Amino acid sequence: MAGLIDCVVGARPNFMKIAPLLRALETPPCSRVCLVHTGQHYDTNMSDVFFEQLGIRVPDVLLEVGSDTHARQTARIMERYEEHLIASHPAGVVVAGDVNSTLACSLTAAKLQIPVAHLEAGLRSFDRRMPEEINRIVTDALADVLLVTEESGQQNLLLEGIGEKKIHLIGNLMIDTLYRELPRARDLNIPARFGLQERRFGLVTMHRPSNVDDPAVLGRLLALLNEISRPLPLVFPIHPRTRARIEAAGLADALRSPGIVATDPLGYHENLGLMAAARIVLTDSGGMQEETTALGVPCLTLRENTERPITVERGTSTLVGNDPDLIRRHFFDVLEGRYKRHEMIPLWDGHAGKRAALVLRQAWVI
Repeated sequence: MAGLIDCVVGARPNFMKIAPLLRALETPPCSRVCLVHTGQHYDTNMSDVFFEQLGIRVPDVLLEVGSDTHARQTARIMERYEEHLIASHPAGVVVAGDVNSTLACSLTAAKLQIPVAHLEAGLRSFDRRMPEEINRIVTDALADVLLVTEESGQQNLLLEGIGEKKIHLIGNLMIDTLYRELPRARDLNIPARFGLQERRFGLVTMHRPSNVDDPAVLGRLLALLNEISRPLPLVFPIHPRTRARIEAAGLADALRSPGIVATDPLGYHENLGLMAAARIVLTDSGGMQEETTALGVPCLTLRENTERPITVERGTSTLVGNDPDLIRRHFFDVLEGRYKRHEMIPLWDGHAGKRAALVLRQAWVI
């Protein structure tokens, strides 16, 4: 019988990447897959609704680690995942992205001599102040199979001394999910629920420490959102972390502008429906840089750097940091028709899951 493999998810960005791989692995010739959910994101808005909307089956293993500091959360995942691996000893472990679950499960598997495959390998921001960058570097150093979304990932891994035979350019699994779910997302007509029309609003998300942890920076960004929401209404689904920082800084009044529609976090279909219909997206999310590129929607990326440079070089993203003047300038470039054109990215075609499954079957005989 073919060997068992673990597919690990832990946080919201992982779910969109693992869904197409699960479908491909569980399509004949079927592979035996154990779906492990660490519980890094555990509430309904950040986890359950994504499983439901993406058609991901109930996880086989729930580690239920919950929220904590980076060190404590990582340690708790490792402790609980080690118990599972000792009991099941799979033929391989697949991890996705750059969250703490990715690092913790890779390290645990590697120490037990279990092969690791990393989805989205090779992405680099070259900014080690970002916890995600540390997670990426360590996971790639440990992984035996590196599944890459874009050409820069290949080059980064080669420069770090990783053997060429381990590296496989398979495309972007998140875009597989986008193409599959886009018709359902559009059918919901989410803009109308907020009293908005297609291409007559913007979408905002932010949660990274560089934008929300410093009250002065957060205050400037919220003031800017109030300003630019006058010519173009903005929908702002607020991440729990961001909401906590807004309340702690006493900035809640900034969300009461008539041009800002503040909401709780949205499900995948709701967020995708808004993104696809938006005139512009302002975000510090790595995944949304990729999704807006696939959709052809202008994206102002609220970061100084990106681990996804192809979205800037050939896609719709522009790095604007948290500089109000730069954000404002590019915002009006979009509104006044001066924004750059984009091109589609090779292998971002909706078939990355099939290519990833083929690589894993050949590598691990599963």
